[in-house]
Amino acid sequence: MTFFSPPFAAVLAAALIGLPGAGAADIVTPRDAVEARLLPGWRQADGTHMAALSLQLAPGWKTYWRAPGDAGIPPRFDWDGSENLDRVDPHWPRPEIFVVSGMRSIGYSDEVVLPLRITPHAGADPITISARMEIGVCEDICMPVDFSVRAVLPAGGAPDPRITAALATEPETAAAAGVGRVTCRLAPAGDGMELTARMAVPSLGAGTPAVVFELPDPDVWIGEADVRREDGALTATAEIIDYGGALMLDRSALRITLLGSEKAVDIRGCDGG
Repeated sequence: MTFFSPPFAAVLAAALIGLPGAGAADIVTPRDAVEARLLPGWRQADGTHMAALSLQLAPGWKTYWRAPGDAGIPPRFDWDGSENLDRVDPHWPRPEIFVVSGMRSIGYSDEVVLPLRITPHAGADPITISARMEIGVCEDICMPVDFSVRAVLPAGGAPDPRITAALATEPETAAAAGVGRVTCRLAPAGDGMELTARMAVPSLGAGTPAVVFELPDPDVWIGEADVRREDGALTATAEIIDYGGALMLDRSALRITLLGSEKAVDIRGCDGG
């Protein structure tokens, strides 16, 4: 079971987290760039288990969001060695935007807690987590870091305030943010296509929010969006190229994240425009 599958650079560092029972242990990567810890969390009433990956970054270092931008390194998690595990759904806190030498990346500095909603095959049984995780960390240089985690998550535990606080910083849903109709269309442009989305979105703070487009197909590349407000709506346009062949846009699979100065919004799908 592998998530976040875009190509990842050669592994430069490796470490092991050993977490017997509900405990936690730290790892420190070379150059002290990042310290990682698994927070064991708790079993929820619906049978899922809420755990989290906590990353403490050294001063000046950053790591990346699920869609890291052209200047970032995408994270990749592989849970294939786990037992009593059906799926893992990361809940990404609102990220920051970094611009270095004119290139944008999206991620986190200082510390980030990444909640993991774990669905077991059998809700009342312990879950054995055995996973390999690859992330990128950057200061003046970027360094991919590879580490493994093995832990037994019992069917119990109590809510962890670090995890609940991280969940509270997730981007709002479109409904919660008061987003109206969202339309999108494709048009030929250069070597690829041009994707344009028009969204009825209330103010998200000072300035124009950044817009990030995502599709589940790893062969599809979507560039940084040009964003503008016009006629009371937000319009975002980006170049899109399908390296696997002819592009067919599944509008229901398009994910649009708006990153404003005060809050962020997660939009799923769009209508024809």
